[in-house]
Amino acid sequence: MYVLSIPFSLLIFGGVRYFLQEVVVFEITGIHNYAVQSREITYYIRDNFFFGLPSVTLSAISYLFFQFQETQKQNQQLLLENKKAEFQMLKSQLSPHFLFNTLNSFYSQLLGKNDEIASDVLVLSDLLRYVVTETDKDEAILSKEIQFIKNYIHLQQKRFEDQLYLNFTLEGAYSDEKILPAVLIHFTENVFKHGKLNDPEKKAIISIQIEAGFLEISTFNYTAEGENYYSTGIGFDNLVRRLEYAYKNQFLLEKTAENNTFKMYLKIPLKK
Repeated sequence: MYVLSIPFSLLIFGGVRYFLQEVVVFEITGIHNYAVQSREITYYIRDNFFFGLPSVTLSAISYLFFQFQETQKQNQQLLLENKKAEFQMLKSQLSPHFLFNTLNSFYSQLLGKNDEIASDVLVLSDLLRYVVTETDKDEAILSKEIQFIKNYIHLQQKRFEDQLYLNFTLEGAYSDEKILPAVLIHFTENVFKHGKLNDPEKKAIISIQIEAGFLEISTFNYTAEGENYYSTGIGFDNLVRRLEYAYKNQFLLEKTAENNTFKMYLKIPLKK
């Protein structure tokens, strides 16, 4: 129907132009726009088809291009909404209120008897609460996201029984700036999921730097020999799509895998 509308619109264009130039303007000025032999309606239609077709074709291509771009954007939004729906379903299965109340009960029972374990239970409760209540939002408060990373590393140290060889650094001032949720979590989790962290000669690194309205995070870790965890990971692909949707072309993401080591780097703007 769209293709058929092109010659139809050119016919209308030729008819309107003929009426305006050869009837209205001639009636006012007495001057024809075309020569005598060129004022036949068939010639007028052919002539306007010839000169009007490039403009109509170009506008049609432009329209279809922008429609394609809009469709791609809508498809990406639908993908994100589907992920949110899946996450909401998982949250409902966890029965979060029961879980938090149970952890708080454990904390109360341990307080005064074993303060160290009580403190760890409280950290775990904060971690779960953040995952359940904050990570499905469009934006996250940077200070909360960083606190989550600190809590996550703290509990991992317990899991490794203090044999965790990781350098975590944080530089720069921050408060209520906003970022895309779970981005820092993705970087940190990958280090623990795929990195070799129990060798004092092969320390992993997680570095976060905040400066001039931008956040930079870089990670480095050794991987098991012969394994390539990051070549086609769906988690990384999802991260890229989320970053493109949220920051367009304002972010820089790099990853390098070589000699049983893996590096990741991300720079994103902070929102007030």
